[in-house]
Amino acid sequence: MAIQTFVADTILTAAQMNALQGNDYNQTVSTKTASYTLVAADKGTRIAMNSASATTITVNTSLFAAGDTLFLQNIGAGTCTITAGTATVSSTSSLALAQYGGGTLYFTSAGVAIFFLAGSGASLPAAISSLVVAGGGGGGRGGGGGGAGGYRNSVSGEDSGGGAAAEATFAPTSGVTYTITVGAGGAGAPNNSARGTTGSNSSISGTGLTTITSSGGGGGGSAVTERIGGNGGSGGGGGGPAQAGGTGTANQGFAGGTSNASDGAFGGGGGSDAVGANAASATVGGAGGAGNSSSITGSSVARGGGAGGAGSTTGGTGTQGGGNGSNSANVGTTAGTVNTGGGGGAGYTATGAAGGSGLVVIRTPDTDSLANNVTGGTISFPTGFIVYTFSSSGTIKWGA
Repeated sequence: MAIQTFVADTILTAAQMNALQGNDYNQTVSTKTASYTLVAADKGTRIAMNSASATTITVNTSLFAAGDTLFLQNIGAGTCTITAGTATVSSTSSLALAQYGGGTLYFTSAGVAIFFLAGSGASLPAAISSLVVAGGGGGGRGGGGGGAGGYRNSVSGEDSGGGAAAEATFAPTSGVTYTITVGAGGAGAPNNSARGTTGSNSSISGTGLTTITSSGGGGGGSAVTERIGGNGGSGGGGGGPAQAGGTGTANQGFAGGTSNASDGAFGGGGGSDAVGANAASATVGGAGGAGNSSSITGSSVARGGGAGGAGSTTGGTGTQGGGNGSNSANVGTTAGTVNTGGGGGAGYTATGAAGGSGLVVIRTPDTDSLANNVTGGTISFPTGFIVYTFSSSGTIKWGA
């Protein structure tokens, strides 16, 4: 029986008195099978979520008063996350309830509540999978395409960069704040004398963790001085006549392609999964090296592609986020796609394009605790997992 409001001279029957006494010891239970928003009548009751899919219980303001409580529990296989709507919900534990997890929601005011987890609830993650992609290198001018940012992946069954198998997962320490750095793409070369700028590194770092760093992609070589492609996560394509591409970093990416001896076509930037192509002919720029695909966010997405080199008749094509190179009319140059680490396309006699920014993604099973402090990232719940996606730098922490 839900909490009642009585007025003067109200007379209760024996059955009503028994029902009220029963509620003191066994709260009225309301079972939900889909995401639910709390209402005022839920005060003093027990909300039981029973769903095989991920659900939420939303808490809004002005429904409850200071001192009000209710119990929230999850008996379904899908994770149930207590979500602040217009109210504020604080907790030193997780707000994501695995199956058989539960706790008391206690209101300190009409708009502020504290969630106290009962029992063990969800556990601290033991095996975090991550994808760390650095910023892509900028394209050369009269030169090669930018190399892709370094690509490191620890999702079981998928590939890391440079032809390597998936890396090892890591276990976080309770109470440690982990710093997430997302690297920017490098700028394209503004003149013939300098290659494109190397992309910036991306990383996950924190006390007790060996920092996971992916190196920024190498810039594309230019026509005159810095003709050899830059080294990086993946190497930039060669510029000038008969110049080699830059080297990639082991287990992150591949080298860039070589330019043509005629000085009319230039190498493609290296990708995380393949070497950048050499200039296709005396007038056609090399294509960017292929990137890798990962389903860490719940669906397969290709990232880490190299950019195309410039060519007098036809610029090379970028792949998996890498930009295209231009022709002698400077038509076709494109930048690397944001949050893919793709290299920037080369210009023929114009400024090269910028590389794409990087990305960091962290994934845990949905039976694990939800991180209780996330800044700069978004949280999603593909089937069976909790995913934290950082398109820009931020922090993440589990535990008190």
